[in-house]
Amino acid sequence: MDEEAGLAGRLDIEVWRGDITKLSVDAVVNAANSSLLGGGGVDGAIHRAAGRGLVLECLKLGGCKVGQAKITSGHRLPAKWIIHTVGPYWRGGEHGERSALKSCYETSLALAESHSLMSIAFPAISTGLFRFPADLAAEIAIETLKSHKGSSLERGIFVAFDSQTEAIYKNLLGLL
Repeated sequence: MDEEAGLAGRLDIEVWRGDITKLSVDAVVNAANSSLLGGGGVDGAIHRAAGRGLVLECLKLGGCKVGQAKITSGHRLPAKWIIHTVGPYWRGGEHGERSALKSCYETSLALAESHSLMSIAFPAISTGLFRFPADLAAEIAIETLKSHKGSSLERGIFVAFDSQTEAIYKNLLGLL
């Protein structure tokens, strides 16, 4: 096998600390609620930055189920697209939370691939208001991205809002 063929489907993974709404990537992932109409945390920040057009587009989508994802245009964001995914609430870990969170990443990656996107940025899905333990959520996220075998995506970015989350991702990726 030649070197180029061996790199096909390889996804470079990075960690970046800052405001996900400022990233110039093909898609940012929104840690949305099931209505897709905005909320707190990352969801609220994305909706505020993207503007009213995002709410109007989301109204047409009819919501989203936990573990699933839907895509809209980026509106006023630097990102071309917003992939909205609904993470699970943490209820102790015995209610399918791990598989639901993994599905958030998988369905988001599948949407990115179906739109031939090359770069995607993920927040720490479900770790804020939904109280998923940050270290476990990061393990699931990293494992899912590392095992992704797509054709178009070349760059995956984990966006940390604070230094603690940044350290969790960097430590798990061996970047510290």
